[in-house]
Amino acid sequence: MKLVIPLVMCACAAGAAPIRVMLLDGESAGTYHAWRETTPVLKAELEQSGLFQVDVVTAPPASGDFSNFKPDFTKYAVVVSNLDSGTWPADLEASFEQYVKNGGGFVSVHAADNAFPNWTAYNEMIGVGGWRGRRQGAGPHWFYKDGKMEADSSPGMAGSHGQRLPFKITVRDAEHPVTKGLPPVFMHAGDELYANLRGPGMNMDVLGTAYSDPANNGTGKDEPILMALSFGKGRVFHTTMGHDIPALSCVGFIVTLQRGTEWAATGKVTQKVPEDFPTADAVKVRAIAASK
Repeated sequence: MKLVIPLVMCACAAGAAPIRVMLLDGESAGTYHAWRETTPVLKAELEQSGLFQVDVVTAPPASGDFSNFKPDFTKYAVVVSNLDSGTWPADLEASFEQYVKNGGGFVSVHAADNAFPNWTAYNEMIGVGGWRGRRQGAGPHWFYKDGKMEADSSPGMAGSHGQRLPFKITVRDAEHPVTKGLPPVFMHAGDELYANLRGPGMNMDVLGTAYSDPANNGTGKDEPILMALSFGKGRVFHTTMGHDIPALSCVGFIVTLQRGTEWAATGKVTQKVPEDFPTADAVKVRAIAASK
C-alpha cells in the first residue's frame, strides 16, 4: 500500500519557479546509516512541500574513482547532504567551499555531520560533528546551559548517543525564520540523540536543543539538535535528527527539514506551521511514500 505525505500548497504551486535542490548521498562508514533507504524519503519530504525540485547526486566512496564526479553545485540554490564520507579530492572540496562561500545554501542531515573530519572548512560549515576520529582537536564540546552555549575543551572523543527513544526538543531561538511559530517544546520520534559533538562552533546559532539523559547513555547536558550557521555568504542549516525512516517520519523532522532547506536556499521561510505539528507531550508522524 502506497501512502503519501499530505501536500502543502506553497509559492511554487502558484506559479513561482521551484527551488532547485541537490540531494547528495553516498558512502556511510560500515552499515550504520542506510542512505539508500533514507534518501528517497528525504526527496519525497522536500518535493511534497511543493517548494522544491530535487535531483539526487550520489558520490563515489572515498576510495573510489572521482575522475568523472564533477558536480556543478552552482546549478542549485541549496545542497542537502545525506552523505557520510571520509575524504574528497582537494579540487572537489575547493569547489564546494567556493559554492557555499559565494552564497550557496547547505543542509547537513544527521550523519552528514560525521563526514570529513579533516576538512577545516566543512567543519566550520556544520559547526559541530562527531565520530570518524574526531577528538578535542576538532574543537570543544558545545552544549546549552543557563541561557547560552557553553564550550568544554577537555579531552575526549566526539560523538555519542543512546538508544533510539523519543525526546523533547526545546526551541532556543524562537525568532529565527526556521523556528518562528513552532511550539517552545515539542516531541521528536525515536531517534539517535547526538551528544558530545565537537567543532569550532563558529557563526553558529543554536535553534533547538534536547536533553541527553544519563539514563540513556547521555551526557546530562542540553545538546544542540537544530542549528543555523553562516559560511561566507552562504547559509547552513544543520539538523542532527533523521537516523532512519521512523525518525524521518516525525512531523517535527519533516517540517524543520523543509523550513531549514528553504531558509538555506533563500534566507526566508514562507511555510506555515502545520496543524499536525508535534506538541510538548505527543509525537506526530506521517506515512511516507518514498520518491524515485
